[in-house]
Amino acid sequence: MSENQKADPAAPAPGWSVRHSDADEFPEAARVFGQALLFSDDVDTMLGLMRPLHDALGYERLLVAVDDGEGEEVIGTANHFPFEMTMPGGPVPVAGVTGVGVWPTHRRRGVLSSLMRRQLADIHADGVRYAALWASEGSIYERFGYGSACTELSTSVSRPHGTLRADAPRDPALRVVLREPERVRADLERVHAAVAATQVGQFRRTGPWWDRSLRDDAAQRGGRSPLVAAVVGGQDGPAGYALYRTRNRWADDGAQGEVHVQEITATTPAAWTALFEHLFSRDLVVRTVFDSLPADCPLHHLLTDRGRAVAQHHPSLWVRLVDMVGALSERPYAAPFEAVLEVTDRYAPWNAGRWRLKAGAEGARVEPADGAPDLSLDVHHLGAAHLGQAPLTGYLRAGLITEHTPGTVDALDTALHRFDAPFCGVVF
Repeated sequence: MSENQKADPAAPAPGWSVRHSDADEFPEAARVFGQALLFSDDVDTMLGLMRPLHDALGYERLLVAVDDGEGEEVIGTANHFPFEMTMPGGPVPVAGVTGVGVWPTHRRRGVLSSLMRRQLADIHADGVRYAALWASEGSIYERFGYGSACTELSTSVSRPHGTLRADAPRDPALRVVLREPERVRADLERVHAAVAATQVGQFRRTGPWWDRSLRDDAAQRGGRSPLVAAVVGGQDGPAGYALYRTRNRWADDGAQGEVHVQEITATTPAAWTALFEHLFSRDLVVRTVFDSLPADCPLHHLLTDRGRAVAQHHPSLWVRLVDMVGALSERPYAAPFEAVLEVTDRYAPWNAGRWRLKAGAEGARVEPADGAPDLSLDVHHLGAAHLGQAPLTGYLRAGLITEHTPGTVDALDTALHRFDAPFCGVVF
């Protein structure tokens, strides 16, 4: 039975239950997920895209809601991947929530609530302190304790404006090579591992994830060229790469080609410069499009006229503190802080209550508190602020959290803040 059925044995049975599933039932779960998210692909095509990754990572975390009638039809699904993701305290286990959906005729009956409650209980039982996801609709996941914690950018640069500053860092010892991605996969893996170890929001990309990132069939190309990898490096090895495709277009006045950058990252300023100058110097190209960049990407600082690359901000990672006490205790703080937080958490009641958070250079401690609260808020507010990019001040001004002791929110925002922007870049 589902968790909310257990909570009230006298309540009438809703006609469905939640349980773990397996590889054999995965096609039914994929069918529900595809219908819920309005995917245009048929189930066989979806399975071709989804199966390899799930086969590699296992099915033991797959949850389904089933109609208790004849046949036990799957009417809801939720899953999560085991990640090692970099959080403010360093790389830690994180549950990457994915594959969440409810069959359209069974919405608004509590199916999703039971799936999410069961999933949180499973993650907590495994000793994992965080969950993260990309939300199809933010209003859905906020009520389950997830906070919008990360903003990423997309932008494009037209040919006349793809000129970098004269004082951009350049290293004549660096060389850019253009190869098929599989030929330089070891270099890509080396650079990404170095970046992911310190960039909050990145997860360690294992073999199956590289397979997915480098997948290059017709669906991924979307009418563009095969994927190519530009790798920049020198005597010390690779220092950055860009994965991109091109589109060949012509008009009456000549070439109108485009470069579409799927992914770009580097470990040194000079490597960033070399990659951007390679992308902006491709012949027959009038526009370079960047699908996903960190909010603090060097691009806008390096352009001669940064206003010519208009950035569009997109919410990416939503973070859930599954074990709030553990998460707040292991996180570093930018300034000393001490206050009593009154936290609500409908779906993970072990987090709810009054807690004294005392943080400083020596570390942080979170303990139950009996005194009056300095600040009242929900766990999703703490999840939103946890990566150090989204301040709590906006929630306070909107009247969504309650400050009982003036100055508490300012002090907590200062303590949680990070100057480096979080970034994931991979939808899971």
